[in-house]
Amino acid sequence: MTNWEFSLDCARKLDENDELRSYRSHFFIPNFSGKESIYFTGNSLGLQPKKVQSYIQKELDDWSKFGVEGHEKAQIPWINYHEIFTHDIQKIVGAKKKEVVVTHSLTTNLHLLLVSFYRPTKKRFKILCEKKAFPSDQYALYSQIELHNLNPKDCLVEIEPRNGEEIIRNEDILSRIQQIGEELALVMIGGVNYYSGQVFDMKNITKKGHEVGAFVGFDLAHGVGNILLHLNDWEVDFAAWCSYKYLNSGPGGVSGMYINERHVDNPKIFRLAGWWGHNKKDRFQMPDQFNPIPTAESWQLSNAPVLSMAAHKASLDLFTEVGMKKLRKKSILLTNFMEFIIENINENSSSRLEIITPKNINHRGCQLSIIAHGFGKDLFEELSKNHIVVDWREPNVIRAAPVPFYNNFEEIFRFGEILKNYIK
Repeated sequence: MTNWEFSLDCARKLDENDELRSYRSHFFIPNFSGKESIYFTGNSLGLQPKKVQSYIQKELDDWSKFGVEGHEKAQIPWINYHEIFTHDIQKIVGAKKKEVVVTHSLTTNLHLLLVSFYRPTKKRFKILCEKKAFPSDQYALYSQIELHNLNPKDCLVEIEPRNGEEIIRNEDILSRIQQIGEELALVMIGGVNYYSGQVFDMKNITKKGHEVGAFVGFDLAHGVGNILLHLNDWEVDFAAWCSYKYLNSGPGGVSGMYINERHVDNPKIFRLAGWWGHNKKDRFQMPDQFNPIPTAESWQLSNAPVLSMAAHKASLDLFTEVGMKKLRKKSILLTNFMEFIIENINENSSSRLEIITPKNINHRGCQLSIIAHGFGKDLFEELSKNHIVVDWREPNVIRAAPVPFYNNFEEIFRFGEILKNYIK
């Protein structure tokens, strides 16, 4: 039990005891009409670290000074710029050095990985995914199935919550994997569901998928930089993520991939070939035969988008400085405090705010998805009027994600005040 109160004093005391409170000053907080916003949409686009401009400017300066020779002479040579992320990213996702690469965009990476890990046969051809996956995942899976001249209706198995429930039970996922059995080629699920904020049991999903002979991969757009990940320990086959949400690396920021070590140098795993995935030793000899790098880098098609990656580096330097364990610790406190505030409002109001995100801290990250019964989008619009930035997801969910780098407890209190005053 906590000794929390729904009060400004309580919120400020929590902020005083927050060992990460100084990091808020490292980010630009959007300002509307001269008033600083309360920004709870890091699950959609993370805020800009203040060092981003100087990091990008450094690359612009090197470009102006060196032109093409910046590939070799820039302070961070562009020819191997992507390699500077390996150490930081492997820690964030729980991987080995050879298993990760920063490159391309998220859906592009998903397609590249699906080409490798969805290889249907007459006997094994089905894909299991969650019913309310993000549309890009759905589109990618549909098109990959059609690429093999198969019908998505026959191949795609979508698991959904039980009647009257809002989240998918992990035991139902495991049971469905067992049921599909030898027909299952791939399990492809969002590690954290974008709509409900539910964190899936990736370890046991992977284990069960492997038991029936399927590959298992995850879209970690809402997982990376949010929850603690142990992809190698869990023996996940592959994963991809974006960097513009919790990794705070700018709109459309560069993506990343993880491929388990048992696959990266396996010649039986097909991959689409690009020049930048070719062995570095003779890449510039321009051989006509593709020789893949024996790491996740072999899934790269093109050289690094340096300007975008500079923004990525500005954010990852902060992650390296703080570490995911401390960020996750604060994240749990922030989210629990928001839940406490909402429960307090419910106890003192005839209206009901329903949090559909799991209550168990191991099954959720930063995000709480809230249904305001008796209210529609008008509540969302009221929050917006008061410079509280959350987002709306059809048909009736408000998503609020307090991010440990730049959100604080006082903001959650003020969010609660607006909710309380509007719905009473």
